Amino acid sequence: MRPLDWIVLAATLLSIALYGMWKGRGNRNLSGFLLANRSMKWYTVGLSIMATQASAITFTSTPGQAYVDGMRFVQFYFGLPLAMIILSITVVPIYHRLGVYTAYEYIEKRFDAKTRVLTTIIFLVSRGLAAGITIYAPSLLLSVILRLDIRMTSLIIGGIVILYSTFGGVKAVNDTHVFQLFIVMAGMCAACIVAVTLLPKNVSLTDALSVSAITGKLRTIDLSFDFKNRYTLWSGLVGGMFLALAYFGTDQSQVQRYLTGQSITQSRLGLLLNGLAKVPMQFFILFIGVVIFAFFQFVEPPLFFNPIEAEKAGSGADAAYYRQLEETHSRLFREKLDGIHNYLDARRQGDAIHIEEKKDQVRKLQQQFDAVQANAAGLAAKDIPSSGHNDVNYIFLTFVLSYLPLGLVGLVFACVFTASMSSSSGELSALAATSVIDIYKRFVRPNGSEQHYVRVSRLMMAFWGCYGIAFAQYASKLGSLIEAVNILGSLFYGTMLGIFLLAFYFRSVNGTSAFYGGLIGEITVLSCFEWTSIAWLWYNVIGCIVVITTGLTLTRIMKHTSLKNQVSA
Repeated sequence: MRPLDWIVLAATLLSIALYGMWKGRGNRNLSGFLLANRSMKWYTVGLSIMATQASAITFTSTPGQAYVDGMRFVQFYFGLPLAMIILSITVVPIYHRLGVYTAYEYIEKRFDAKTRVLTTIIFLVSRGLAAGITIYAPSLLLSVILRLDIRMTSLIIGGIVILYSTFGGVKAVNDTHVFQLFIVMAGMCAACIVAVTLLPKNVSLTDALSVSAITGKLRTIDLSFDFKNRYTLWSGLVGGMFLALAYFGTDQSQVQRYLTGQSITQSRLGLLLNGLAKVPMQFFILFIGVVIFAFFQFVEPPLFFNPIEAEKAGSGADAAYYRQLEETHSRLFREKLDGIHNYLDARRQGDAIHIEEKKDQVRKLQQQFDAVQANAAGLAAKDIPSSGHNDVNYIFLTFVLSYLPLGLVGLVFACVFTASMSSSSGELSALAATSVIDIYKRFVRPNGSEQHYVRVSRLMMAFWGCYGIAFAQYASKLGSLIEAVNILGSLFYGTMLGIFLLAFYFRSVNGTSAFYGGLIGEITVLSCFEWTSIAWLWYNVIGCIVVITTGLTLTRIMKHTSLKNQVSA
């Protein structure tokens, strides 16, 4: 990066940290620190929800996901608008009416303390690990730019997040989210425009996208019904809806966002804004990945996008083989480029027979091209087994570093860092709220002062920030981070959703039945993950159904046993 890029990057990060600390000043009571005194407008609530969900992972890994796998990942979000409508009608009024700080307070009111502890632990484990992944994404980027050890860059990113989160509380988090989201989207728009303008002069955007379509990158909807296929219309509508219901209805990192709303209406409007805007936003980010794929059909991409691993593989024990792969890669690129120009010529002439012939040629060459890149990834994994060879997470970053003009590189990287800070700060705030309200205040010191709980909340934010930094050191083997963070959530969300649905809609179920239903549901989901090939979106459905079925069955058995004992007596 050049000096101006460093200035833009540093100025953006510093301004956000100072802005958050300033906006959150004066929070001296627990409601102000954790819920912003329930004073947020609907647009702040909605944008904060979106920003908490859209971490650096979204803006670094999602374009790479589209580059590798096309637009079909957007189906994952199709169930989200339905979930927002359901939650707005059902869950929001309950939480507001009870005046709870966390979603898990409601579980004890409805069931018992042990079920509240179970859901709290599930949340703390899952969201604490997710916080590590959101810190890892920008830390990895910074380690490439600065050539520093990732442990050092994790401390830098995590430290900035801890700083303004602990000083400002949730008001700082929400207000900075709005600022950050606008910066992020501006940077992504700039990257897309640059990718289009850098296409060859005789190649229009339509031409470039038609080349992407040859290899299936523009295929968005898959109507097949296959439990092993990760992204279909049905897995998105059903599995995605269950995941969104659990995430936005039971995960404190999201529940806390709309608990800050001034009223039920303001919270509802915030959720509905998220439901309306999220799918188009994700479509656009995936589209950027497809545009970058199209760009790299005319400009030779690296054999391996991770520059550090590429350098190590090129100088390791198999360096000669790696150089051979580079030569093959360049030769195939030139052959494919000739085929693409031949296809575009036939397309402009309207020659239907030659169009299909050239399409087949390009597809075959792309398959060979992909195979060479896969060999390079395997070689990197062999030479550096601890690295995880997360090539997909470097595709967008490589484009930014190599092709964006002066100043924009710093802006886009600032976007990545601010997205990470917005998501991580929201997670730390939720983790602190849950730790203090559901564990510390409930079981350790129930009669402390407001100032005492605020101090403990700040300490818990710092603790969970350090926890996330620690886990970030071990996040290198997770592959595509946008998939990894959602897979991680899906291991737990179905169980949490099942417990909450029992609480909301099945009045006959007691705490013991819900508790054991939750345990059995979680064991079932982890077993599916370990021993089956079922696509991860369905874990949310399976876990939820098992919890509800088990809870209802145990309730019936307990009632039958109780009646039998009464008759015997």
